[in-house]
Amino acid sequence: MIYEIYRQLKSIAENEFGDIVTTTEIISSFSGRARKLRINIIDGTFVDIWYSVEEEYSFHWEQRGVRDAVYRHDNAPHRKWSAIKTFPKHCHNGTEQNVSESYISDEPEKAVREFLKIVREKLLKLEIYSK
Repeated sequence: MIYEIYRQLKSIAENEFGDIVTTTEIISSFSGRARKLRINIIDGTFVDIWYSVEEEYSFHWEQRGVRDAVYRHDNAPHRKWSAIKTFPKHCHNGTEQNVSESYISDEPEKAVREFLKIVREKLLKLEIYSK
């Protein structure tokens, strides 16, 4: 089930976001179980997408190796973010401690589109990408 989700998200990333995506890979454990989807971005950063059978998820854009930033939407119910309106959903914007509401969809296919659109917009603002 999780592998199928990653396969669908991989296809969306490659076919609909080829302007910002360089490669994609479903990363598996040593036992062969699909653990996450990695999407490499044109600026040398990457997005890791993780889903569990319990419907927990994380959309994580790792930028620390390029510009010391992180951007992540997830639904981990961390008690310290319980005041956030959309709790347990929340967004780490720039740093782990800068947290705000997350309105990303709970539907994986819609969520990957929303998240990669945000990545595209941020790349445009950083002048790393142009339409």
